[in-house]
Amino acid sequence: MKLYKEDFAGFSQELGSWFVGFGFAIVSDHGVEKSIIDHALDQAKAFFALPLETKARYTVKGGSGQRGYTGLGVETAKDHTFADLKEFWHHGRTLPDGHRYNAMMPANVAMPEIPGFDASQQAMFEAFDALGKQILRAIAMFLALPIDYFDEKVALGNSVLRTLHYPALEAGVTPGAIRAGAHGDINVITLLLGAQEPGLQLLDKEGNWQSVTAPEGCVVINIGDMLARLTNDLLPSTIHRVINPMPERAGIARYSAPFFLHFSPDVLIKTLPMNGPPNYKPIRAQDFLEERLREIKLA
Repeated sequence: MKLYKEDFAGFSQELGSWFVGFGFAIVSDHGVEKSIIDHALDQAKAFFALPLETKARYTVKGGSGQRGYTGLGVETAKDHTFADLKEFWHHGRTLPDGHRYNAMMPANVAMPEIPGFDASQQAMFEAFDALGKQILRAIAMFLALPIDYFDEKVALGNSVLRTLHYPALEAGVTPGAIRAGAHGDINVITLLLGAQEPGLQLLDKEGNWQSVTAPEGCVVINIGDMLARLTNDLLPSTIHRVINPMPERAGIARYSAPFFLHFSPDVLIKTLPMNGPPNYKPIRAQDFLEERLREIKLA
């Protein structure tokens, strides 16, 4: 992000060119303090190490996995048969009582088992939310839109911090099941920090799987379906997955923390006049989210 401050136009063009070509980009010097990331991941590892019956107490019944704990064997990538080999915790935006979005953005789940867990989640949510808004300003410039085009649209976005645990793989894993099946993200952009174990791959335009390897401390950013719809696929929501490790690494768990940046629930996603005839019909952000949650078996 050093270039962001010194040559914003140059940063915008370079970032945009990567998104057009791959739907993915890797950014260094992003400004999120390492201590925030490390603390949140350490707290999350402590949570995931708790007994299943303890973790399960923090599952919100009927909550579509939008807050709290979601266990193994639940989320299933769209059009896939087998559930992903992962469990996760969701922490979202905090709203005041009586806010018009409360029905769509439920309260976060308090988790007192690990002292400081809730505060660490909130700190990382706020840091990612701020970084995502900076990235969207660069995207707006690349698209020749007003630099503040996205500001109001994401000011109260239904964004979610997902802390992920892919357990070590033991004998007896269902053939065909992988850590995360091939999918496109639902949201506007995704920011990913903390994945040290390999496994993330993207599907390039030639139909080949390419490994995504980011230097330590960098953030991986990818375009989500909402932004692809808005830009008429000029910025593509690239299919990606997390494959199972090689046998010699099967006994090692994988942790990561993607931040799914969303539009505010009532934003109308209407394709902008670019990249040819429109490929999509307008849809409200919340309606699109609910549709996709049903497709991945969370709702």
